Amino acid sequence: MIYALDINETNFPPAKITNLATILNVFIPLLMTAGAIFFLAMLIYAAITFTTAGGNAEKTKKAQKILFSSIIGLVIVISAFLIVKIIEYVLQINLPI
Repeated sequence: MIYALDINETNFPPAKITNLATILNVFIPLLMTAGAIFFLAMLIYAAITFTTAGGNAEKTKKAQKILFSSIIGLVIVISAFLIVKIIEYVLQINLPI
Protein backbone atom coordinates (compact mmCIF):
# COMPACT_ATOMS: atom_id res chain seq x y z
CA MET A 1 0.00 0.00 0.00
CA ILE A 2 1.15 3.48 -0.82
CA TYR A 3 -0.05 6.27 1.42
CA ALA A 4 1.77 9.12 -0.28
CA LEU A 5 -0.06 11.54 -2.54
CA ASP A 6 1.54 12.80 -5.69
CA ILE A 7 0.88 16.54 -5.84
CA ASN A 8 0.85 17.95 -9.33
CA GLU A 9 -1.19 20.46 -11.37
CA THR A 10 -4.03 18.01 -12.07
CA ASN A 11 -4.95 17.19 -8.47
CA PHE A 12 -3.70 20.30 -6.65
CA PRO A 13 -3.80 23.36 -8.90
CA PRO A 14 -1.88 26.40 -7.66
CA ALA A 15 -3.49 29.80 -7.43
CA LYS A 16 -4.21 31.07 -10.91
CA ILE A 17 -3.63 34.77 -10.35
CA THR A 18 -2.03 35.62 -13.63
CA ASN A 19 -3.30 39.10 -14.41
CA LEU A 20 -5.21 42.07 -13.06
CA ALA A 21 -8.57 40.76 -14.30
CA THR A 22 -8.29 37.67 -12.11
CA ILE A 23 -7.63 39.79 -9.06
CA LEU A 24 -10.51 42.12 -9.89
CA ASN A 25 -12.87 39.18 -10.34
CA VAL A 26 -12.15 38.26 -6.73
CA PHE A 27 -12.20 41.70 -5.16
CA ILE A 28 -15.07 43.47 -6.96
CA PRO A 29 -17.83 41.23 -5.52
CA LEU A 30 -16.20 41.47 -2.08
CA LEU A 31 -16.07 45.26 -2.26
CA MET A 32 -19.67 45.48 -3.43
CA THR A 33 -20.81 43.26 -0.57
CA ALA A 34 -18.81 45.34 1.89
CA GLY A 35 -20.40 48.50 0.46
CA ALA A 36 -23.88 47.08 0.90
CA ILE A 37 -23.15 46.03 4.49
CA PHE A 38 -21.68 49.47 5.23
CA PHE A 39 -24.81 51.10 3.75
CA LEU A 40 -27.01 48.99 6.01
CA ALA A 41 -24.92 49.89 9.07
CA MET A 42 -25.07 53.61 8.25
CA LEU A 43 -28.81 53.37 7.65
CA ILE A 44 -29.30 51.81 11.08
CA TYR A 45 -27.02 54.43 12.64
CA ALA A 46 -29.01 57.24 10.99
CA ALA A 47 -32.27 55.70 12.22
CA ILE A 48 -30.97 55.43 15.78
CA THR A 49 -29.66 59.01 15.66
CA PHE A 50 -32.99 60.26 14.33
CA THR A 51 -34.97 58.29 16.90
CA THR A 52 -32.89 59.49 19.84
CA ALA A 53 -32.85 63.12 18.66
CA GLY A 54 -35.84 63.92 20.85
CA GLY A 55 -36.79 67.00 18.84
CA ASN A 56 -33.26 68.40 18.84
CA ALA A 57 -32.85 70.11 15.46
CA GLU A 58 -29.07 69.62 15.40
CA LYS A 59 -29.29 65.85 15.91
CA THR A 60 -32.11 65.58 13.39
CA LYS A 61 -30.03 67.43 10.82
CA LYS A 62 -27.07 65.13 11.57
CA ALA A 63 -29.26 62.07 11.01
CA GLN A 64 -30.49 63.49 7.71
CA LYS A 65 -26.91 64.10 6.56
CA ILE A 66 -25.93 60.53 7.46
CA LEU A 67 -28.95 59.15 5.61
CA PHE A 68 -28.30 61.30 2.54
CA SER A 69 -24.60 60.35 2.47
CA SER A 70 -25.34 56.65 2.80
CA ILE A 71 -27.87 56.80 -0.05
CA ILE A 72 -25.31 58.59 -2.24
CA GLY A 73 -22.77 55.88 -1.39
CA LEU A 74 -25.23 53.14 -2.34
CA VAL A 75 -25.95 54.89 -5.65
CA ILE A 76 -22.19 55.01 -6.34
CA VAL A 77 -21.82 51.28 -5.64
CA ILE A 78 -24.79 50.38 -7.85
CA SER A 79 -23.53 52.70 -10.60
CA ALA A 80 -20.10 51.05 -10.50
CA PHE A 81 -21.74 47.63 -10.87
CA LEU A 82 -23.82 48.83 -13.81
CA ILE A 83 -20.80 50.39 -15.50
CA VAL A 84 -18.91 47.09 -15.21
CA LYS A 85 -21.90 45.24 -16.69
CA ILE A 86 -22.16 47.74 -19.58
CA ILE A 87 -18.44 47.37 -20.32
CA GLU A 88 -18.87 43.59 -20.20
CA TYR A 89 -21.72 43.78 -22.71
CA VAL A 90 -20.00 46.21 -25.07
CA LEU A 91 -16.68 44.35 -25.13
CA GLN A 92 -18.38 40.93 -25.33
CA ILE A 93 -16.43 39.50 -22.41
CA ASN A 94 -17.60 37.22 -19.65
CA LEU A 95 -17.03 38.44 -16.10
CA PRO A 96 -18.20 36.30 -13.17
CA ILE A 97 -19.68 39.28 -11.34
